[in-house]
Parts: sequence; structure tokens; C-alpha cells
Amino acid sequence: MAKKPATQAVENRHYDVLVAPHITEKTTMASEFNAVVFKVAGTASKPQIKAAVEAIYGVTVKNVNTLVAKGKTKRWKGAPYKRSDVKKAIVTLAEGQSIDITSGI
Repeated sequence: MAKKPATQAVENRHYDVLVAPHITEKTTMASEFNAVVFKVAGTASKPQIKAAVEAIYGVTVKNVNTLVAKGKTKRWKGAPYKRSDVKKAIVTLAEGQSIDITSGI
């Protein structure tokens, strides 16, 4: 059996780190300051997030801030349940860099 190229494994690993872009009114206003917000895997670290964004989008990352939004407790038909926790990453890009998250990769 032939070995798979190492670059393919690296690409897949980066796509496992970034789950989806987080598009809200607040994150759209943050784009004026070269910041983009992503939903990321719960176990992702800041260096992994930085490497994934740089590899997938081909930009230079200046800073990465992370936060975990705790899931709310809700009720449905009288029965309580809890929404899942979501980890977000606020990625600040270098001057002159930008990411168009509305287009496909």
C-alpha cells in the first residue's frame, strides 16, 4: 500500500479545528478591526487555531482570543434540557489582511 501524502493529513486536521464561521451583527462590526470569529472544536488550543486559519485562508494571524459560551438550560414540553457549550475564537489578522467568510473555501 502506498502512503498518503503528509500534506493531506495536515489539511484534514486543520478542518477539524475550525468548525464554522460565527456570523452575527457583533462579529460583523468586529471585522472593521481585522477580527474574524470562528466556532472551533472544544479541545482546540490557540496555536492550533492560528495554524489552521493560516493554512486554510492563507493569511497572517496576529492574535487569537478564545472563549467558551456555556449552553443555556431550556425547557421543551416541560422537560428541561441543556444546549451544548460552544468554543469561539476571535482571530485578529495582520494589517492589510482580510478573510471573506461568505464565500466557500
